[in-house]
Amino acid sequence: MRNYLSAAILAFLILVPMLATAKKKTVTIKVIETSDVHGCFFPYDFINRRPLKGSMARVMTYVRQQRERYGKNVILVDNGDILQGQPTCYYCNYVKPEIPNVAAEVINYMGFDAQTFGNHDVETGHAVYDKWIREVKCPMLGANIIETKTGKPYVHPYTIIEREGVKIAIIGMLTPAIPNWLNEELWSGLRFEEMVKSARYWVDQVKTNERPDIIIGLFHSGKDGGIVTPDYEEDASLRIAKEVPGFDIILYGHDHTQNKDVVKNTAGQDVVFLDPSCNALMVAEATIEITKGKRGKLLNKKVTGDIIDVSELPVDDAFVKHFQPAVDSVKAFVDRRIGEFENSIYTRDCYFGSAAFTDFIHDLQLKLTGADISFNAPLSFNTSIKAGPVYVSDMFNLYRYENLLYVVKMTGEEIRKHLEMSYDQWVNTMKSPDDHIMLLNTDGSTDDKQRFRFKNLAFNFDSAAGIDYEVDVTKPDGQKVRILRMSNGEPFDEAKWYKVAMNSYRGNGGGELLTRGAGISLSELKNRIIYQSDRDQRHYLMLEIEKAGHLNPQAHNNWRFVPEEWTKPAIERDRQLLFGR
Repeated sequence: MRNYLSAAILAFLILVPMLATAKKKTVTIKVIETSDVHGCFFPYDFINRRPLKGSMARVMTYVRQQRERYGKNVILVDNGDILQGQPTCYYCNYVKPEIPNVAAEVINYMGFDAQTFGNHDVETGHAVYDKWIREVKCPMLGANIIETKTGKPYVHPYTIIEREGVKIAIIGMLTPAIPNWLNEELWSGLRFEEMVKSARYWVDQVKTNERPDIIIGLFHSGKDGGIVTPDYEEDASLRIAKEVPGFDIILYGHDHTQNKDVVKNTAGQDVVFLDPSCNALMVAEATIEITKGKRGKLLNKKVTGDIIDVSELPVDDAFVKHFQPAVDSVKAFVDRRIGEFENSIYTRDCYFGSAAFTDFIHDLQLKLTGADISFNAPLSFNTSIKAGPVYVSDMFNLYRYENLLYVVKMTGEEIRKHLEMSYDQWVNTMKSPDDHIMLLNTDGSTDDKQRFRFKNLAFNFDSAAGIDYEVDVTKPDGQKVRILRMSNGEPFDEAKWYKVAMNSYRGNGGGELLTRGAGISLSELKNRIIYQSDRDQRHYLMLEIEKAGHLNPQAHNNWRFVPEEWTKPAIERDRQLLFGR
């Protein structure tokens, strides 16, 4: 009897821990984010007609690997800016808008679980992005994109995903700085709420109504910086991570800068904070481990994050085969010859003085509009159009974005102040002949895919045509630009009104050169626009090249950096530093 009782007690002591353990369950979930894909769907660069690193074809390989290991516990999300970039997008958006948008087809094929808007998605206009929303099968998120007639979000504010009893809420938001860049026609009927306020509201709503185990922010808004107005910040992701308790993970983008961090919020909680940069070269990956006990009680959760380089992975053969007809159609479009250049033109020259690349666009802006003066900035860091045949693909190097062409009425004083701000962001104030002439970042980092080694955004480095001027790099900010005359020999008058050609990004306030620089308020700016093109600027540039057939782009040499005994050696030093020999 004693032996029987001893055995029973022993069995009980073994069984109790086993029963307790059986009530516990640990679930591992992988969340993978793409952001700022910009049409890099396929391993082929349609602009430069050569193989492309990264692309969704390689992301697909990585996603399949993770699905083989974790099954349905892989959650795939995209963070916007997918509708502009490669000619693939342009072809579906404008050349063949009647066909299914390839951006939606890629999202659907890969099995994404949620997607947000990006500012470049809004830039395509209602006809394009409304169709895209209808075609995408996963929820489209934008909690702070408000339809003015209803006062409610234009798309889903959040989505709920459940995996093995784990409930995950994903709240999506878009940078509210859209009115600073885009014509209101593109976002008519919408407004964009300040992100921190919106995040507080929707976290509260989600906690109250959904009671999730994990809350994820999917934000098309950079870490910090950017445009700051009394009403909102362009890049608010870091502020939300710090100031809005409730988020376990924030997956963000927009600033094209790789980042992996853990941020401590005001409640003392850790927030995994990830940005995979751009062009489908990397993905952000959050790993969630949730342990639940009796009746689904949350016992423990652990979240870690990483950035995964997919740029050199093998392509997914099934993906490539599936989309081969789309690839062939776009290749046929971009491979059409439209003209010939006698000489090569390079964006790298634009940083160091009057350059053939920038001046070619200036010439066409002035010819198309009849304006007095033209503003233009290099939109790519280091690209070229080589001497010889010019193809449709080259137009995407010549002009990167689908901006419209504007003419804005400005005084001579406003023109000078606009240029002062441009060059203050562009060039250093030299104190000795050995100083840099370019205003470079101090840490030498090249990870930022928008600034490269510059301190500021190079697509805001406006130069001008139609006037002759000097930029004295020894003078303090705000006093560098001296306008000598109109390029036709007439005097330049700061009190006179001039017609100034520029792209719509700049004309709507992008880069703040017209607002903070020239001193024109955003509300007044709308009244200053006296011409707006019907089609994107690239379309007109292509037509002009086709009409001319044979072209010989040359620099105007209408402006220069002075004093030349300092600037010439400094230019050579910085050119070599930025671009090598």
